[in-house]
Amino acid sequence: MHEANDSIAALGRAYRNGHRAPVEVVRGCFERIAAVEPALNAWITRDAEAALATAEQLGRELEAGCDRGPLHGVPVAIKDLMDVRGQPTTFGSSISPEALAGRDATLVGRLRAAGAVLMGKTNCLEYGYGIAHPAVGQTFNPWNTSQTAGGSSGGSAAAVAAGQVWGATGTDSGGSIRIPAAYCGVVGLKPTYGLVPLGGVQPLSWSLDHAGPIARTCADAACLLSLMATRDVRPIPRDLEGLRLAVIREHAEDTDLQEDVGHAFEEALSVLSSRGAVIRRVSVPDLAHADDALTHVMAPEASVVHAERLAARAEDFAEQTRVQLETGFALPATAHVRAQRYRRHIGRQLRELLEEADALVSPTVPWTAPTENPPLDDPVGAAEMRYIAPYNLTGLPALTLPCGLGENGMPVGFQLAAPPDFDGELLAIGAALETIFPPLRPTACEGSAAR
Repeated sequence: MHEANDSIAALGRAYRNGHRAPVEVVRGCFERIAAVEPALNAWITRDAEAALATAEQLGRELEAGCDRGPLHGVPVAIKDLMDVRGQPTTFGSSISPEALAGRDATLVGRLRAAGAVLMGKTNCLEYGYGIAHPAVGQTFNPWNTSQTAGGSSGGSAAAVAAGQVWGATGTDSGGSIRIPAAYCGVVGLKPTYGLVPLGGVQPLSWSLDHAGPIARTCADAACLLSLMATRDVRPIPRDLEGLRLAVIREHAEDTDLQEDVGHAFEEALSVLSSRGAVIRRVSVPDLAHADDALTHVMAPEASVVHAERLAARAEDFAEQTRVQLETGFALPATAHVRAQRYRRHIGRQLRELLEEADALVSPTVPWTAPTENPPLDDPVGAAEMRYIAPYNLTGLPALTLPCGLGENGMPVGFQLAAPPDFDGELLAIGAALETIFPPLRPTACEGSAAR
C-alpha cells in the first residue's frame, strides 16, 4: 500500500529517473484510499479505471520524451462542486441527478492538460453551504476519526492529510479551504479574488467565491496554483530574517480562542522572532463587524443562486441548508448594502496595514477540529469563520499551514494574509515558515478501515 508522503517535486524526479511509474503510484493511491476511506468518508466518486488508463498514457509519454511539467502523473482530487468530464457532479447533495459532466471546469481542464491524474471527486458540505447531507455524511478527520475534517472542502483536506493524493482542489467563500486544511494539518490557500477561474464550479456567493489548492506543503500548493491560475504566481524564496509580520490583536486575543490554540500560536511567534522575523501587534477594531458582514453578503447571494432549486425541491435539501437558504430571502436589503459598504471600508484598513507588513497573521480557527461542523447561522459557526471572513470579504489572498498540535493532539492552523496579487509571495513566506513548522503526518487511520 502506497502513501503520498513525498513532495510533488520528489515524485517528479522519481518518474523522470525511472525509479517510479505513474501507473504504479496511482494504483498504490487507490489501495491507500480503500484501506482508510471507510474511516474518513472523504470521497463521493472514485474513478480508478479512468485514472489508471490516464496514468498508463502519461507513463508512455514520459518514456517517449513528452513531459507536460511538474504535475505530469501526479494524483490529484477534485472537490465535488467542480465539473469533471465524464463524472457526476453531486454537490454533496441528493437533489441533483447524477448526470455526467460534459466537460471539465476551467481549472480542472488546466490540471488535466498539465498531466495531473484526476482520481475522483471529494466530499463536501451540501452545495458548499449548509451541513453534510444525511444521505452523504460528513468527512472525518485523519488525526482523530471521531472528529470532523471541517467544511466545506473537508474531503479534499482529509484525502491530502491521509496520504491518498498529492494535492486537491477546494473552494472558499467563508473559509471552506482554510478551515478543513487547518483541522487536518495541511496547507490551504484562498487566492486573490478572481485569480483562479470559476467556470464549471458551482457558485455559492459570487462576490465571495474563490477556488484554490490544498496540499501538504506550500511548495506543492504553489505548483498546483501555478497551473490553476490565470497569471504567473511563482514564489521567490524568502528568508525569515527581516520578515515583517503584523499580528491582529482582535484575533490573537479573542475570547473564543481555545487556550491551547492560542498557546501554539504564541509559541510559533516566539520562534519566528528568534529567527529574525519582526513581529508587530496591530489593532483593527472594525473587524468586530466582519461576522455579520459575511453573513449579510453570503446569505442573500446564496439564496438567489439556489432560488429555482429551492422552489422545485425544497424538501430534498438537508434541513439546515434549506433553513439557511430561506433565511437569505428574509434578510433586509439595507443589511446587504451596509455589508457591501463595510467590505470597502475594512479592505482599505487591511491594505494600509500591509503597506508596513509582509503579512497579517492570526490563528486560522479559534479551536482544533470539533466533532461536527457547526451551522453557519449558529454563533459557533460565525466564530469558526471569524479570523477567516475578512479575507473573503476583501479578496486578499490568505494561507493556512500547521504550526503544531493542541493538547488533544489535533493540528493548529497559522494563517497569513498578503496584499492583492501577492499569492506567490505569500506562498514563499509560508515555505519559509515551514522551516520551523514541518509538515505533519496523522496516524489515527493507519492500517484501520473502521471508525
